[in-house]
Amino acid sequence: MSHSDPYLRPAFPLRNRLRRFAWSVVYALLFRPSLRPMHAWRCFLLRCFGASIARDVHIYPSVRIWAPWNLFCEVNATIAEDVVVYNPKPLHMGSHAIVSQQAYLCGATHDYTDPAFPLIPFPITLGAYSWVCARAVVQPGVSLGEGAILALASVATRDLEPWTIYGGIPARKLKSRDRRAMGTSAS
Repeated sequence: MSHSDPYLRPAFPLRNRLRRFAWSVVYALLFRPSLRPMHAWRCFLLRCFGASIARDVHIYPSVRIWAPWNLFCEVNATIAEDVVVYNPKPLHMGSHAIVSQQAYLCGATHDYTDPAFPLIPFPITLGAYSWVCARAVVQPGVSLGEGAILALASVATRDLEPWTIYGGIPARKLKSRDRRAMGTSAS
């Protein structure tokens, strides 16, 4: 199928669109209506679509995950209610990483300098013990270091240093976080 208008061309191949359609059906019929404590069930469904999910991961029923096959969660990671995970490239969550309610993890943008306006996907990494607070936004290609915190409604436009708290729009370094309180080793 050829489109003369580049804005009408599909950004993803047919196979990807078919996988996302199948996932949307499973999401609507089995994932979204599941009871809140049924984390193991939702993890099972995500694994059926290629997600790599360790034990004791908590993913809530209203989470919107764009591409389960690009989701990698280590032990005890949590994605809370109403989070949007737009992950056309891999999203890695370290152990004990938390994404709070209504946060948005945006893994792509468009090249506005190109008349075809192509999609440009980027991976996102959330280090172990990191926390994306409620309504915060992580922009494409941004990584949160181990133990980093992105405060309430803040926007991460660049990588966040380990064991540091960031806040604001764009997020700025506010203060250091004491890693000893988490019982982790200095790595």
